[in-house]
Amino acid sequence: MYKINVAVLFGGCSEEHTVSIKSAMELAANIDTEKYQPFYIGITKSGVWKLCEKPCIDWEEYAENPVVFSPGRNTHGLLIQKDDGYETQPIDVVFPIIHGKFGEDGSIQGLLELSGIPYVGCDIQSSVICMDKSLAYTTVKNAGIEVPDFQIIQTDGSPEIEDFEFPLFVKPARSGSSFGVNKVDKAEDLFAAINEARKYDRKVLIEQTVSGSEVGCAVLGTGTDLIVGEVDQIILKHGFFKIHQEAQPEKGSENAMIKVPADLSAEVRERIQQTAKQIYQALGCRGLARIDLFLREDGHIVLNEVNTMPGFTSYSRYPRMMTAAGFTLSELIDRLIKLALRR
Repeated sequence: MYKINVAVLFGGCSEEHTVSIKSAMELAANIDTEKYQPFYIGITKSGVWKLCEKPCIDWEEYAENPVVFSPGRNTHGLLIQKDDGYETQPIDVVFPIIHGKFGEDGSIQGLLELSGIPYVGCDIQSSVICMDKSLAYTTVKNAGIEVPDFQIIQTDGSPEIEDFEFPLFVKPARSGSSFGVNKVDKAEDLFAAINEARKYDRKVLIEQTVSGSEVGCAVLGTGTDLIVGEVDQIILKHGFFKIHQEAQPEKGSENAMIKVPADLSAEVRERIQQTAKQIYQALGCRGLARIDLFLREDGHIVLNEVNTMPGFTSYSRYPRMMTAAGFTLSELIDRLIKLALRR
């Protein structure tokens, strides 16, 4: 029986390097090897690509040959470096399970478009827009969906903040998993928060705090043929949700609990799902995305952010929402690969 050759990219140069490895480990444990032949390609923090047997936290110790995708569409696969040159390995589809910069920002999507190899997830344009929170907010607002009040800071020095009330949030405009994000309660702490955000991106977002519950919705599919997972809800004890920065996220968050399905009425959960679909379509997403939202006390739904390659770790929200909707992780991986092959 012919097996579909799947190149699984993981690691990467962003602050979410370790999260990506953990996502790839879950994928490796659940992909149907009767149907798919996976090739695991780890990318070091410095950007070196290497073929390895399987993803693991210390994968670099066991990595094999350096490898690259051929940009030539006639090759349609990997170039594996050998002592006497290169060996070609045909690839049918790529699963780029890399989070954050160089994974969700259109970079890897551009390389794969040049190579002519189908890939899982959003295309270049939607990846770029979703990665930049200010672009995503502007696009979604123009589609008639509520977003937080925000301001962009792109110059050095102390900014003029107008029409904002404390507390507010300071975020890198193009980063993920709450790295560089701070809640600011008073004006004298604003400049330090901006400098912290600039460690991750020169473009900084000042965002008005939205009072309400944090909820999310997993979306799967392309165009109007969409499947949504069960809505989840984050119950915070204090601070804000940042599980990927915690010491032992596999054991749960230190300051939050995630309920799946959300402890909300069926009518509210359906409104959240429909809003998530509208956002997904407005941003041109395809394959998959996790839509994070705020549910205000008055019932209004406000966009928080969109993750175009959400985590697949044992504690990640996207697979938990889809599992609650009746999909195993193996079935989810299978559907995503099939969607990619239809591109």
